[in-house]
Amino acid sequence: MDTPPAAYQGGALEVDRDLYRRIAGADRTPVLDFVLPIRSGQAWEVPAGHLCRVVTVEGPQVGDLNIWNRHNPRERLWASRTRQLQGAHVSTFDRLWSTLPYLRPLVTITHDSLAGYGVDDDGGRVHDLLGTRCDPYVNRMLTGEDFDFHCHSNLVRAVLPYGLTELDVHDVLNVFQRTGLNAQDRYFMLACPARAGDYLEFFAEQDLLCALSTCPGGDLSVPMWGPDARDPVEVCRPLGVEVHRPDPAALAGWSPPRVAAYAGGHGLARRPGSRAGTG
Repeated sequence: MDTPPAAYQGGALEVDRDLYRRIAGADRTPVLDFVLPIRSGQAWEVPAGHLCRVVTVEGPQVGDLNIWNRHNPRERLWASRTRQLQGAHVSTFDRLWSTLPYLRPLVTITHDSLAGYGVDDDGGRVHDLLGTRCDPYVNRMLTGEDFDFHCHSNLVRAVLPYGLTELDVHDVLNVFQRTGLNAQDRYFMLACPARAGDYLEFFAEQDLLCALSTCPGGDLSVPMWGPDARDPVEVCRPLGVEVHRPDPAALAGWSPPRVAAYAGGHGLARRPGSRAGTG
């Protein structure tokens, strides 16, 4: 049976691959390097024109990533629209798009050491936008117990120093996470296929604030819910984060993306003398 074409198509979704290959392959200067312990979160800044890499430093481990415009946190990763424009799982040359009314790339993925993974025999793929972060609210609903180190809580603690709150934490990119939809069209998670040294790297299209959680499920080889659930702490590992400044010459031809060109208004009209929103 023929595969139906993608619903969203157009030149605006095309990427200058030669440009991003040049940026990814350019000489670079390290500007930040840290390791995130298990079951924790940390936020950091990535200036526009820099590269950021998330690394499985000791072996398979899932990380939940949030991204905001550093100067305007209302502009942040829009996971559902990115699923439609790029795919439910992302890899090299895919972009992560921001929310309305901005609708522009936050990052472009420049390297994925798992790019060749493809689709496995279970229908699983990696770097997931299908699901979202684990959180203590669902955990309480399913188990009747409180746990304060789910990805949602890790991200909440991570962004507090930047003046953000729980309301700013949003749907994530699940880095290194292997997922899909089963025959009942329900979400499944399988053991992470990453090995020590695997990484996902992206180019910052604008000044960014990023936050990452080392998922308390670790490599997801142990179920966190259901009849076989147990604490998977033994399969939890740290993640590394690196930020690099590429040779400025490699950025020739690149410029930060503009916000969406739509003029706004939404067809609303205001009659003289009427209150806003009533015309």
